[in-house]
Amino acid sequence: MPGFFFPHNNMTELNGKDDCKLAEGKIHKKKQKAFGADLKNYLKCMVPHIESGIKTSNSRNVMLSAEEVLQWSQSLEKLLASQSGQGVFREFLKSEFSEENIEFWLACEDYKKTKSDHLHCKAERIYQEFVQSDAIKQINIDYQMREATAKRAQDPTHTSFDEAQRTVYILMERDSYPRFLRSKAYLNLLNQLQTNTSK
Repeated sequence: MPGFFFPHNNMTELNGKDDCKLAEGKIHKKKQKAFGADLKNYLKCMVPHIESGIKTSNSRNVMLSAEEVLQWSQSLEKLLASQSGQGVFREFLKSEFSEENIEFWLACEDYKKTKSDHLHCKAERIYQEFVQSDAIKQINIDYQMREATAKRAQDPTHTSFDEAQRTVYILMERDSYPRFLRSKAYLNLLNQLQTNTSK
């Protein structure tokens, strides 16, 4: 099926498509910059030490404990509940070329907190970025779910992406998450923190 089209003439409750996109873009960019800066600082501190095996010095930017990192192995839910966990898992998924899964999951979490008058904008952005058949960051869902999600996104509610989000979560939980727990990145980070704690 060709790309899905959102009719904008029904969006009279908004001040206009461009205003909405502009406002959403500014908010999205601010969040991206803040998260990007935090993650950049975190990775600057941790990655060289993880890869080389050098002991990490006490970092002012990151307060990460071995206990917290160990909790990530209890469930994907605990991993995603941690901001640092999200960052490390996202980097792992990037290495596997599947970061669209966590990006979609996070976008859905953000979408659920959106004010009703911004739902159309965000629903359209999420649909175009992750769901439509030619999306740049297309998530792995079947044709029926893609069609159902497209219909829900046309007349969006706070639950429009719940089914697709649940499917992506299960995919990460069964596939990527177990590999993450066996990965060098996770095991070295945990080992490093445990070594530092015992000193």
